[in-house]
Amino acid sequence: MHVSAAGFAKVWKYSVLFKQGLVCTLSLSALTVLFGFLLALLLALCRMGKIKILKLIASIYVEVFRATPMLVQLFIVYYVLFAGVDIPRYMLFGYIRLERFLPGVVALAMNSGAYLSEIIRSGIQSIDGGQTEAARSLGLTQGQNMRFVVLPQAIKNILPAIANEFVTIIKESSICYTIGVQEIMYAVAAVKGALYIIAEPLFIATAMYFCLTYPTSKIIAYFERRMSRGDRR
Repeated sequence: MHVSAAGFAKVWKYSVLFKQGLVCTLSLSALTVLFGFLLALLLALCRMGKIKILKLIASIYVEVFRATPMLVQLFIVYYVLFAGVDIPRYMLFGYIRLERFLPGVVALAMNSGAYLSEIIRSGIQSIDGGQTEAARSLGLTQGQNMRFVVLPQAIKNILPAIANEFVTIIKESSICYTIGVQEIMYAVAAVKGALYIIAEPLFIATAMYFCLTYPTSKIIAYFERRMSRGDRR
């Protein structure tokens, strides 16, 4: 494998593809965390609820998605679940194909939801039960207690873990290039097909992922320290 300045110069001519891939990767990650969190919250509440059938379904869902490869899940969503779905051929931002982007978001969100649900469940269980008793003594229903007392405190406790999931999703979104989503690794494949070189585009992709995840991790660590310092007071 030969890496050269001339190779990087050739790849630079396709820089627009990497810029588009960057926007697509960030869009994938943001939507995945949003929908994954909503799904995870539902799963966590079902697993902690008293309805046995919902608890069983949620438990099976979490175990299956945590025990199977992300690539398999992505292919099942794209080739099976969305096989008969007529998605409009719309271009997001003028270049992201919706019929491929949407299944990617769904697959990533379904996978992320399984992991986030355990984080949320542990966060809810970490809240002192005495606060629930106090809420009931004030006349709050179970739903009001969860909404106004338990969840706000639980989310504060698990916010760093949720933010870390965003970093993980940024990296895992690279798998979506296998179904034609125009993210960073799709740009690498496109450049490889056009120039018949692979090392230089891979190094550029590596640098882009690093520039996305490393600063994000440091920002998360900073806010985590700030929140911890506030708790110690």
